[in-house]
Amino acid sequence: MRTADPRIVLGLHRSRHQRHLLTGALDVGIHALDTSFNYHGFTSHKTLAQIGSDLLPHFTVSTKVGYFLGPNRVERSIEPTRLRSALEQTNRDLGRPPDLVFLHNPEHSLRAARCPRDMLAQACATLAEAAANGMCKAWGVASWDPSSLPGLIDKSMPTPSVLMVRAGLLVGVRTLEAAGAAADAWGLSPRARWGMSPFGGNPRDPVWGRADPRVFLQPADPEPSTAQAAFRAAYGLPRVSTIAVGSDDPAHLSKLLDALDLPLNEHAVDAYRNLLRDRQPPQLV
Repeated sequence: MRTADPRIVLGLHRSRHQRHLLTGALDVGIHALDTSFNYHGFTSHKTLAQIGSDLLPHFTVSTKVGYFLGPNRVERSIEPTRLRSALEQTNRDLGRPPDLVFLHNPEHSLRAARCPRDMLAQACATLAEAAANGMCKAWGVASWDPSSLPGLIDKSMPTPSVLMVRAGLLVGVRTLEAAGAAADAWGLSPRARWGMSPFGGNPRDPVWGRADPRVFLQPADPEPSTAQAAFRAAYGLPRVSTIAVGSDDPAHLSKLLDALDLPLNEHAVDAYRNLLRDRQPPQLV
């Protein structure tokens, strides 16, 4: 079993939730899991406890609340009562308090809110209270599209321990800049900034066969694979300390771990970010 590396978290969004994935992750040095109340058909927590109750003590577990099973469809909500109920069930199903609970894509609920700042503040206060009461060790915000967040954050709100956003070469500049602005508004340190979905959801997407992300690395011997280069570059777009990535193949995870110490070509990353910014269409006012 490798020493744990805090820079990578095993994301379970598309995982089959099988025991060999947990043992394989531990073997290669991944000791952190990221799941959600709604993953695996709303059974992720219970399934993890069933297949790996003896393994979970070796992991830190982050999860998310904000999606709920309604009468006819999945519902999005950051209403405090529903968040507290989900946290209570999460503790029961996991058999332990999670180490970190994210407010899951709050932007969906905030778009339709009359007072989005108040709604965000109440949701943050609910998770902060849950952490204070031992229902989780810490709380954060996970946002697929954080563009609405910077304008809503103020110093009266509780501050999350972590902000998790999309990262990687396929993320648009609007999302990259909003992620940085939201983290800055909360005063989050570099260690508190996480990324997710570094391959845009699919490391086998044809785009990775047409582009060579190794231009974002300094020369290395042996030469890294395209996947390794894309993964390493994701730590600079936006700048994050940790990335949640999904895979059912421990060998793939091991190769991604090997990529963590590859040196970034910071000049190339900055030039790419500037290129995205220059290509951004002007906003209509």
